[in-house]
Amino acid sequence: MGTTYKERTMTIPEIHPEHKEYWEAAAEGTLLIKKCESCGEHHYYPRVLCPYCMSDKTTWKEAKGTGTIYTYSVMRRGVPYAIAFVTLDEGPKMMTNIVDCDLDTVHIDQRVKVVFKQSGDQENQGPFIPCFTPVES
Repeated sequence: MGTTYKERTMTIPEIHPEHKEYWEAAAEGTLLIKKCESCGEHHYYPRVLCPYCMSDKTTWKEAKGTGTIYTYSVMRRGVPYAIAFVTLDEGPKMMTNIVDCDLDTVHIDQRVKVVFKQSGDQENQGPFIPCFTPVES
């Protein structure tokens, strides 16, 4: 019998003004990443300066919301959950949670798609967090 994902309370992230668009899009079910208009590279974690060429000509772009698991770890103490690095189809890797699946079936190179889970709890709700779930094959 596998380890089934159960909803857990996710920590409310600190919101910085330069990431306002990112969190607004997440609330609408859209994953945004940054793209440098100077060198053409996509990057995540979104920042003002491109980590590849240091240009400040970065813009928000809607990501496809799909990718593959690069690496992961299943935590089994308390409520079991999986943390992973997912390589987005656009190229960048992002640290995330793997949700809504049997955690014993998670594997490297598994195709995943974005889903959004609200941070906080019923008394203190935070923004929606991009998580990933396996794509049905």
